Amino acid sequence: MSGSQDFLPEQTRCGFVALVGAPNAGKSTLLNAMVGAKVSIVSRKVQTTRVIVRGIALAGAAQIVFVDTPGIFSPKRRLDRAMVASAWGGATDADLICLLVDARKGIDDETGAILDRLSELRQPKFLLLNKIDTVARSGLLALAAAANDRVAFERTFMIAAINGDGVDDLKAALAERMPQGPWHYPEDQVSDAPLRQLAAEITREKMFERLHDELPYASTVETDLWKEQKDGSVRIEQTIFVERESQRKIVLGKAGQTIKAIGAAARADIAEAAEAKVHLFLFVKVRENWGDDPARYREMGLDFPRG
Repeated sequence: MSGSQDFLPEQTRCGFVALVGAPNAGKSTLLNAMVGAKVSIVSRKVQTTRVIVRGIALAGAAQIVFVDTPGIFSPKRRLDRAMVASAWGGATDADLICLLVDARKGIDDETGAILDRLSELRQPKFLLLNKIDTVARSGLLALAAAANDRVAFERTFMIAAINGDGVDDLKAALAERMPQGPWHYPEDQVSDAPLRQLAAEITREKMFERLHDELPYASTVETDLWKEQKDGSVRIEQTIFVERESQRKIVLGKAGQTIKAIGAAARADIAEAAEAKVHLFLFVKVRENWGDDPARYREMGLDFPRG
């Protein structure tokens, strides 16, 4: 495997770290900072990450495979239940769990419920207080003490993922904590998400940025075609599914201006991820009650909750 020959097998380390937390705690921002590339969508809106995304970071002889889970919240819809089940599944399969807490919000009901559940899990755990640049030091120390009273965290880190404060120290500590063993991925790989899936997530992110209210939650994006052309460029066709005709009109916008803006923004990021020129074609279709269709869940890598 590329990169793993640089060290003897007993010198290399590799393990899985689950990033868990309430929606909008900053998990995707931290993941991208750790990896040094965009592998997970970032939005100010909550519940944007729907599937488990694995980002791969290197720190010396260690390879850290981060599992960015959907935000853990009180599920109301079937899709919500699938996302929360996926998050806890990612946590229980990891070598180490990092709980990310928005320092401004502190231990609210959602984070409190996560702490209760974490106390039942056997894996080692780190506490990450994020957005520390917005809170006074005395408040941070009190928050750290309160969280550690509820769960036996091995270590506590104070970070600001958006500007990288504390991220290098955290990465070094995680590298030391990874079990010895060969790397799972090549040295230059930053994610195990297929480019088709990452491209769909990027387009969905651009919808979050352009559209407001509930529409993004009632939509999904699928990559229908990924064709490499003779000139090295890639032709990508994606379908945005919404639940009602009125939503389709919102996505299209007046004279198609909204869909054009979404496409232009998505094309730039997808081209960077694919390292190729991209020709992106977006289609918007109505599929009523797609949130109750098992096939859509399989497409997103989620288990379909029954009942």
